[in-house]
Amino acid sequence: MYPPNVRVLGFCLGIFLIVSLAACRPSGPPASGSTNASVIEVIDGDTVRLRFASGDEVVRLLGVDTPETVDPNRPAQCFGAEASTFLSQLLPAGHHVLVVRDAQTRDAFGRLLAYLFLDSDGTFVNLELIRNGFADTLSIEPNTTYQSEFATALRIARGSRVGLWGSCDSADQPLLPGVP
Repeated sequence: MYPPNVRVLGFCLGIFLIVSLAACRPSGPPASGSTNASVIEVIDGDTVRLRFASGDEVVRLLGVDTPETVDPNRPAQCFGAEASTFLSQLLPAGHHVLVVRDAQTRDAFGRLLAYLFLDSDGTFVNLELIRNGFADTLSIEPNTTYQSEFATALRIARGSRVGLWGSCDSADQPLLPGVP
């Protein structure tokens, strides 16, 4: 049997580890304001078309901004094709997702604004784009629920020169002609 002070120390250490680990993980989707959908297609690195029970919707992922690939008024940007490919692999057609809204439901273009979580394992799609260097953060009030988690992931990705941070000067860098 351990002395009381060792037991108390062990107990405190255990509580510290549990709290620390909980703080490092994304808080996960809230129970309210969420619904299920299936992927129809990935439009680009931060926009998808989903099928809900009520019909199809174009969904703009909240908190992230990937390099542009489909804007007719702007050239394709460095690492945009890679971001779209990554999201297509993460969200193949028919895949089921949990769709979580924030304060605002739609943007100025009528797109549904949401955070996505894979139904299969709970992977936070928006966060994975940032962690893997495919997206910059984009926090627009009042939709900032995961802003601090996104900022932390961005700091790590940039510091590690992951994805676009190792291949481009910035997330808005135009793709140079003749460069794949």
